[in-house]
Amino acid sequence: MCGRYVLAVSPELLQQAFDLTTVPDFAPRYNIAPTQYLPVITDEARHDVQLLRWGLIPSWAKDAKMASNLINARSDGVAEKPSFRTAFRRRRCLIPATGYYEWHTGDNGKVPIYIHLSDQPVFAMAGLWEVWLNPETGELVRTYSLITTDANEYIQAIHTRMPVILQPKDYDVWLDGETVPAPVLQGLLVPYEGAMAAYEVSKAVNRPINDSAELIIPLAS
Repeated sequence: MCGRYVLAVSPELLQQAFDLTTVPDFAPRYNIAPTQYLPVITDEARHDVQLLRWGLIPSWAKDAKMASNLINARSDGVAEKPSFRTAFRRRRCLIPATGYYEWHTGDNGKVPIYIHLSDQPVFAMAGLWEVWLNPETGELVRTYSLITTDANEYIQAIHTRMPVILQPKDYDVWLDGETVPAPVLQGLLVPYEGAMAAYEVSKAVNRPINDSAELIIPLAS
């Protein structure tokens, strides 16, 4: 499960990395948590950033309660599970990130680990998005979920699962509407093969209210 991540990169670099039409306006975020609105690139607007709420609400949901249980979608069931299968076919997205957190249980109890790519300052996690009509307010709520897969060899020492991190060459394939066959899409949902780095950070990250650059500084040994 991935329940926290980081997006701390200049808007100009984000524009370049994802071939965006305009420079997005956002502040660095060091402790992104579910229910918050974050930058996402959908197949509906390939060259623009939109703000979507983390925690997917299926279009058929009667209320928003499901969102807390749908922040992640497992790669091995995403094409069949009712909550995700329609979005998998029709509404896919890129979730920009510079790193993410995972909690590892060791000799010192449960400690937060910051994980990032060694050779890329920003990357995209594969995601799904939905539009839900709030029956009480009439508001259209756009939400998303990030897809997880089995951990690669490096991450296995920390956790059994990890987000699906896409290669830049696969961004357009993932966002290519309904034209890409499901087996091709499924083939992208695999453990990341590139270089990664991870280190323990402060337990201050445990509280979503904390959101500063100090959270990704390696914990002094």
